Amino acid sequence: MASSDRIPTNLRTLLILEVLGRSDQPMTATEINDALGLPKQTVHRLCATLEQNGFIARIGSSKKYQVARRLRELGSGLLHNSRDHIVRRQILKELANRVGETVNYVIPEDEGMRYLDRVETDWAFRIQLPIGTNVPFHCTASGKCFLASLPTRQQESLVENLNLKAMTKQTHVSADTLLEELADIRRQKYSLDSEEFLDGMIALAVPVTDANGRFIASIAMHGPTQRLSQDLLVSQVDLIQNAASRLSKVLFSE
Repeated sequence: MASSDRIPTNLRTLLILEVLGRSDQPMTATEINDALGLPKQTVHRLCATLEQNGFIARIGSSKKYQVARRLRELGSGLLHNSRDHIVRRQILKELANRVGETVNYVIPEDEGMRYLDRVETDWAFRIQLPIGTNVPFHCTASGKCFLASLPTRQQESLVENLNLKAMTKQTHVSADTLLEELADIRRQKYSLDSEEFLDGMIALAVPVTDANGRFIASIAMHGPTQRLSQDLLVSQVDLIQNAASRLSKVLFSE
């Protein structure tokens, strides 16, 4: 990068985060600096500071960095507080009106999937999961949608280390069966929760991706089995995927 010696320190930190955030793979400080051309010692020092404060993290004992909890929370907070969240809300409201059930905007975090936004159905009988609720990866439509988006090795490693707690009789408690379903989800581009998280509730989720096709969030629809069936959920896939595509364009268009 030209005139790197004149870049203020605080901007150098943001540039490091930008490079790492755009990468599909963890990066070493040297690889980060290849994109920036800053003094080598400066990049190593700033990476160490970011790691100490929870914005980036190294993978095990390797020298490769990936984004960590505080940076993910910063990113989701910026998206939530931007003007774009108004458009997101309108897209969710329109979708909820068309499908006639509750729809949710759900993001991955360390402890599972978190409900960042939702539009409730008008039905008196409904299943409420408040905004801010965290739910497991392995037994929810949004969580399995996220898991299916991961590169194979990362997916297998995460699944092997998840606590596959049985929430209902339908919950995956075997890594092998969960991985088999994740392969199906990747092919069909949507995921189902067939009473795996709560008895009497089913759900469908599709991914919201960035401009590079990377998973950012899920849009999910859920409701009680007294009113919904899997066939009825699947019949709404095109509507939900269209909403996800529109939302991606809103969030990540130049």
